[in-house]
Amino acid sequence: MRWPYFGYLRSPDHPVSRVITATCGVLLCLLFAHAAFADPAFDAFLQSQWPAAERLGVSRATFDSAIKGLEPDLSLPDLVIPGRPEKPPPQAEFVLTPSQYLKESTFARLAAQGQMLRAKYRDTLARIAREIGVPGDVVLAIWARETDYGRYKLPHDAVQVLATQAYTGWRREFFANEFAHALKMLQDGVPRSELRSSWGGAVGLTQFLPSEFYKYGTDFDGDGKVDIWNSVPDALASAAKQLAGKGWQRGEPWAFEVKVPASIDCTIAEPAHKLTIRQWVARGVRRADGQPFSARDLSIEASLLMPEGTTGPAFLTPANYYVIKEYNYSDLYVLFVGHLSDLIGGGGPFVAPWGKTSQLRTRDVEAMQKRLTTLGFYKDKIDGKAGMLTRSALGAFQKARGLKVDCWPSAAVLGAMK
Repeated sequence: MRWPYFGYLRSPDHPVSRVITATCGVLLCLLFAHAAFADPAFDAFLQSQWPAAERLGVSRATFDSAIKGLEPDLSLPDLVIPGRPEKPPPQAEFVLTPSQYLKESTFARLAAQGQMLRAKYRDTLARIAREIGVPGDVVLAIWARETDYGRYKLPHDAVQVLATQAYTGWRREFFANEFAHALKMLQDGVPRSELRSSWGGAVGLTQFLPSEFYKYGTDFDGDGKVDIWNSVPDALASAAKQLAGKGWQRGEPWAFEVKVPASIDCTIAEPAHKLTIRQWVARGVRRADGQPFSARDLSIEASLLMPEGTTGPAFLTPANYYVIKEYNYSDLYVLFVGHLSDLIGGGGPFVAPWGKTSQLRTRDVEAMQKRLTTLGFYKDKIDGKAGMLTRSALGAFQKARGLKVDCWPSAAVLGAMK
């Protein structure tokens, strides 16, 4: 074949020649800009991860292919970048109030679909409950919360996320281990296209970190491979295995919504304050639905949870509550999963309504935690999250200062501290 002659483009004054020259100039500028902003330290860091990957059986070819052209994603939260304020994780569990996060309209939609999926996967869920000991409704609820039953498409490349977090995140050692396990997943045949993740590097229908995949991943459909991306039986059984591995108590509830008498103040609503449910009943605590506790339930140890302080519902939380919390360290997450599992199983909405509280900004909760620490009321981490221990410490402060004791971090209480 004879190619056309483009000799006329040699003339610098020809219009097409000028376009090509300008285009090349732009491309060269972009190339040089990329080179100028390349991070040699990140490249050196990636190379330093080879021994850990090799120990997990990753070949050099797989390693080199995975890191080729890899750059850090500095838009991620939880990174330590000099000169840039900390960007907290964009997790709804830590920025929304209970009434915003736990919407019955959302529950209605997810419960309706969950009940259809419960029927569709009846045999699989029954086998999970029988062999692993975790109720099928609980793992369905986790699937719903993590990826909306698979409808939510995870936005990030897990390899890039984990490499970035290992390079300049707050938990470098933790994520370096996850990065090495992600490379092992590639080595073991998981396509890179499947390794889409959240900002924290979790993958699959039920959101597994790579190391957890190797610890709890289960081939439940019997096809010879663990596929938590496309096989619902594998994904749900793997989630159940993880809960069981973290201490799930077979046959015990995740929580009970309760009514708390005025004689019990919210400062004792924290994990270390455990009593048997029989002892809580003796102190006046009752089930919110009016039903009696069973004889077996009365012997279970539980702590009191008041997620909105003295406003909103209260709960008795046995061991299984904290097992779900291992999946995501948020009380609202556990309440979402637990309540949705009840609804899928035919239960009703929360008995007590949520209040109209407002949520302080992360930096204000941090300021509150620091002040409570200085005053000797708080001894946990400063993280800007108003969890159980923060609320309990806040209640103790309110009590000591003669303020109304409601155990909720409000702007008014923060002002009183200042």
